[in-house]
Amino acid sequence: MLEGFLAPRSVAVVGAAREEGKVGHFVFDNLLAAGFPGQVFPVNPKAAEIHGHRCYASLTEIEGGVDLAVVVVPPAAVPGVIAECGEAGCRAAIVITAGFKETGPEGALLERTLLDAARAAGVRILGPNCLGLISTPAHLDASFAGIMPAPGRIAFMSQSGALGTAILDWAAGEDIGLSYFASLGNKADVSEVDFVRAWTDDPSAGVVVAYLESVADGDAFVREASALVGRKPFIVVKSGGSEAGARAVSSHTGSLAGSEAAYDAAFRRAGVIRARTVEELFDFAVAFARQPLPRGEGLAILTNAGGPAIMATDACERLGVGLASLDGDTIAALHEKLPPAAALYNPVDVLGDADAERYREAAQLLVADPNVRALLVILTPQATTEIEPTAEAVAEVAAASGVTTLACFMGEVRVRPAWRILASSGVPNYAFPERAIAALGAMQRHRAHIALPPVAETPVAVDTKAAAAVIEPAVARRLSFITEESAAAVAEAYGIPTPRGELASNLAAAKRVAEEIGYPVAMKIASPDILHKSDIGGIRLGIADEGQLVDAYEDILAHVRSRMPDAQVWGVEVQQMVPGGTEVIIGVNRDPTFGPLLLFGLGGVYVEVLKDVTFRLCPVTQEEARTMVSEIRSFMLLRGARGRPPADVDALVDVLVRTSRLAIDFPEILELDINPLIVRERGAGALAADIRIGIGG
Repeated sequence: MLEGFLAPRSVAVVGAAREEGKVGHFVFDNLLAAGFPGQVFPVNPKAAEIHGHRCYASLTEIEGGVDLAVVVVPPAAVPGVIAECGEAGCRAAIVITAGFKETGPEGALLERTLLDAARAAGVRILGPNCLGLISTPAHLDASFAGIMPAPGRIAFMSQSGALGTAILDWAAGEDIGLSYFASLGNKADVSEVDFVRAWTDDPSAGVVVAYLESVADGDAFVREASALVGRKPFIVVKSGGSEAGARAVSSHTGSLAGSEAAYDAAFRRAGVIRARTVEELFDFAVAFARQPLPRGEGLAILTNAGGPAIMATDACERLGVGLASLDGDTIAALHEKLPPAAALYNPVDVLGDADAERYREAAQLLVADPNVRALLVILTPQATTEIEPTAEAVAEVAAASGVTTLACFMGEVRVRPAWRILASSGVPNYAFPERAIAALGAMQRHRAHIALPPVAETPVAVDTKAAAAVIEPAVARRLSFITEESAAAVAEAYGIPTPRGELASNLAAAKRVAEEIGYPVAMKIASPDILHKSDIGGIRLGIADEGQLVDAYEDILAHVRSRMPDAQVWGVEVQQMVPGGTEVIIGVNRDPTFGPLLLFGLGGVYVEVLKDVTFRLCPVTQEEARTMVSEIRSFMLLRGARGRPPADVDALVDVLVRTSRLAIDFPEILELDINPLIVRERGAGALAADIRIGIGG
């Protein structure tokens, strides 16, 4: 745990400086200014005292030991200081010093030396190259951020120190309080996973928010984040949307499954709420920190202006936030209390001349309606609007009702005093309706996630020995791909139906296979270098006899020789023709951070153009697989369209579950494509399976 960082009894600043302008001076000043109640020790062999505090030449000179060391010495001296921490019994160190792996190979080597020293000494390190740490419950400012936030319920960690300083300043301007602020820096040791674990049971951390650029240990992150989300909201803004690491993209799935898809899938699995911007991060956090979760669906909108109410309604439809259908008694009471021109149905428009009392009466009626689980109060500053009294009325209604209440007092100069009234009363205010609706949507998604019952993994009958008999020899031979025939054998071992077929290395073999299977047949080029077979004329369907087979065989090879003369060609795969149906794609791509990622979407040749796909971490349950199927845009095609029969969704779900199980059982599978999988009215079968293998896990 991180008690030495979050709640130390004594702190030493190693490298504390007398000269203003130096980081060591600034850090020591911050520590004193925050009113830290424990013992404070400046460590500087060249000074006698700083601000009346005796200086020590080293940590080992401090009697009684130190809980936390803040290190601001030159980079080369840091490993020695960490070793000294171990000798002095100090088990936690914040290394603010920069000049490590962020600077290049030499810095990376120095960081490795630092980490080795820390492990040998039994010292946990936050950083290096970090801004420091702030704990308002402990009155601790062990940073050079320049501002001590007001106390609050939001625990915030950031992988960017510079962004952290800007957010601290912004939070102070917006009256947003924090319980903790942690700058992660290079994450040589202590990472986001450690803070997630530490804050799970910490009552001071009511809401956990993070700015992350990467996650070091995907499995640990999902596990600890899942535990945290069961107790409190976890909101993350993740930057760096490009491909994570150099990866050979050799399949449809590989080309679609970038790092962002993996992060989205991991966040979904754990229940993490993903914010798209820093503004949205704190929009969500403030709502969670200041208001109770909505007890269900049903938002009422109260406004004095029609335009903003329409904007809010549009945002509700776009973000999946349901409007409440007002009870008949509520509508009758509103009719009695409001002017004749008022709009009585949700949204409720109390008109531009509404005073504070009209707002109060309407709000009281709405929160008393059994169908209303949340209230958004919109105000525009018109000539007769009582802005501050209306804010007070809204705050009083919210406090008395316990209904989730958000405000949107639009404007700037005239409404700013009302913002402060709302903030001090625990009612979040948003500059525009869309931001308020997005925050409410995040709250509703969190409520829905924590209400889900635990779901056990779906068991499936598979033949792992048969699959291993294909995969293990290929790995031993250091093959990158296995043939389509071998891939089909692996699929069959996991209960995924495939058509009869065989690899033919020459025309005579192709004739023999076709005779054994029976016409009509399909023929496809077999090559580890050709991803899009149809693009180069490498597929022929509905071959009815031997004459057509000879023509197709020669035609396929001619196209390959002209379009991709350097491609390695194994031969031609000859397969039985199967009944038609709806084409979908199922795939697996092994993400370097989170492991196997399952893809599902509309299949065929246009999958990379339409990109109508969805992802989950493996393994998936039947419930997760069914959700994947229903959330693609083209789901209606599977349900039956233009007179076509509905597809067998149960069979499709079964293939998804089995494919995800295969990916878990065989980490040697780096990429897998089943494209297309034909889903018929009854049953489903893979027309093609491509598998890339290697040393996975």
